[in-house]
Amino acid sequence: MDAHIANGWIEAHFPVWLRELEPCVERMACTGAVLTMPVTPALLDARDNIAPSALAALAECAMTIACAGHFRAFRPVTATNLDLQLLRPALGERLEATATVVRGSKTLVFTRATITAEPSGKEVATATATYLAD
Repeated sequence: MDAHIANGWIEAHFPVWLRELEPCVERMACTGAVLTMPVTPALLDARDNIAPSALAALAECAMTIACAGHFRAFRPVTATNLDLQLLRPALGERLEATATVVRGSKTLVFTRATITAEPSGKEVATATATYLAD
C-alpha cells in the first residue's frame, strides 16, 4: 500500500477541519497505518498540553486509514464507537499514531491505535474503535 495514495484519500474524503490539522500518512499496509501530525499552538489547552480532542481526531483518522488498508481501497466507514484513554499529559513537537486492524470482515472492522508524542517517544493515549463499512 502506498502512503502517497493514502494521503490523497485524506485530501479527498476527510472534512476540512481535520485536514487543517495536517495529518500525514507515513506508512500503511493491509494490517494498519502510521500517521503523524504536527503540534501547533491551536492544539494546546490552557496548560499547554495537547488537547484530548486533537488526540481523538488523530486516532480516528489513523484508524479510518487502517480500515482502508484492510479493504485495500478507500471505503466510507462509520464509527460505531470510539474510546480514548489518556495516559499522560501530551507534550511535544509532533504526534505519531500507529493504528492496527484487530479484526475485520467485509463490513465490520475493529481497530486499535497508540499515540506517542515526539521527540520523547512516550505513549500519551490509546484508542479503540469499531467501524461499519458503507
